[in-house]
Amino acid sequence: MNPVDIGQTPMDKREVVINWNQGRTTMNRLLRLLRTLHSWLGAIVMPWVIVIGATGFYLNHYDPIMALFGYKEFSEAGFDRMLPAQPVTPGTARSLSAVVWPGASVQRTEEVQYHGRPSFQAVSSKGRLIVSRTTGHYYAKTPYSRRTFSPSGELLHTKYYWGPALKELHESGWLGGGLGTWLADIVAVAMMFFGMSGFTLWLAPKVRRLRGKRR
Repeated sequence: MNPVDIGQTPMDKREVVINWNQGRTTMNRLLRLLRTLHSWLGAIVMPWVIVIGATGFYLNHYDPIMALFGYKEFSEAGFDRMLPAQPVTPGTARSLSAVVWPGASVQRTEEVQYHGRPSFQAVSSKGRLIVSRTTGHYYAKTPYSRRTFSPSGELLHTKYYWGPALKELHESGWLGGGLGTWLADIVAVAMMFFGMSGFTLWLAPKVRRLRGKRR
């Protein structure tokens, strides 16, 4: 009798081979499922991965990126020479708000100091309308932009608040924080799964080859 075969019958060997094949088949199925999930998940979250990467790069390098766009601040020095056609009142701010954002309800008006000038501000569901009491020029502000108008209503300048907008995209996955951060949370979890599944798919063939060499 071969010493290697002591204590092991042919049936035992067959059971070992069957169990090994079953285990290998199960592992192959799991790897195929993981590969499918990895591929589809990567395709689904890729737009937000690009957004998170691009906005993060922008937030870390604000000045050089804005220099590429040729952005320049708007000088308001000439406003001090303007005079309103009629006295500015809280009703003026309300009326201008209705012109800029038709149909938006004004929630309140208040006195504010804006850019060093006494002003009236009308707060509506669309944004803030701020009119200078001394010059009559006004601003239409939203969380992401500011439009500057002359007393006659001519649009003089538009400024976009890229920082807050891109920060919100980076943190929430979309603009308008009313829906919370659940999209960004889903993308974060998906990215973790994407990384772990990719590492598993990379490691599994190497482990299999190593086991084959030992066997």
